[in-house]
Amino acid sequence: MRTTVTLDPDTEALLREEMQRNGVSFKEALNAGIRRGTLSMREDRPRLKVHPLFGAPFPAEFQGESFNRVADALDDDGTLRELQA
Repeated sequence: MRTTVTLDPDTEALLREEMQRNGVSFKEALNAGIRRGTLSMREDRPRLKVHPLFGAPFPAEFQGESFNRVADALDDDGTLRELQA
């Protein structure tokens, strides 16, 4: 099938990289990319199952907190304990 496609600049760059990396034509790179994208969206593909790492629920006091701030606070507490010792 012959058609006209308008590509975004970033998409064109990705295709050009694919062409260079694999030594294929624009048509081959475009078709391969469409196949990969379309196949990855199929419902009949096995889904990745995610299992929790920890059995305990997430602590309520950390809900909505920035982990960087929590880490900083814990680090500050440790520093204070060292200075007081």
